[in-house]
Amino acid sequence: MNIPKFQLKLFLEKRNELIKKLSSREIDKISFLEQNYNLIKNLNMKPLLDISTIEEGMYNYQYYNILAKYYRQRASSYSSNKKKQKKYNENMNKSKNYYMQKDKQLLKMLKLVNSSQIESYFVKMHSKKLNNNLFEIVLKNIDFAIFHSMNIEILNLLKEKNVFLDIMKESKIDEYVNTNI
Repeated sequence: MNIPKFQLKLFLEKRNELIKKLSSREIDKISFLEQNYNLIKNLNMKPLLDISTIEEGMYNYQYYNILAKYYRQRASSYSSNKKKQKKYNENMNKSKNYYMQKDKQLLKMLKLVNSSQIESYFVKMHSKKLNNNLFEIVLKNIDFAIFHSMNIEILNLLKEKNVFLDIMKESKIDEYVNTNI
């Protein structure tokens, strides 16, 4: 399936607008996630089966990342209700699957990028579980091209490309990644 170039361009423009609104605190993280989810639904876009450009990879990454967060949020609404355990498990499984798909897309995208364009490091997190596990990947030549993962295969690729700094830094979008949602 191919996405028309104008539709892909529109998606990336709208995504960047939402990131700017989040950065300027016009919207909070929940609104940001909801508006990204609505963007994907309203544009009626589906993920590409194969990517050949960074922009296509960014779209696929965002598509799966938003759905993963959406279903994780839905699962959390059932977490304190023992009678809704099945719904909790269903939503968590969907979330995990979408996170796995997101990482597959990120891996494909990184194979398209020249090493000199990549910066990567562990992110300082408030969560002890995520500290020394979550890493950030920045594509230096593209606005708002900031990605996160805990996938060991991606980490190994970054190390092979000699672009992973084995240090901990504050995320370029610290308020977003350190908001517990």
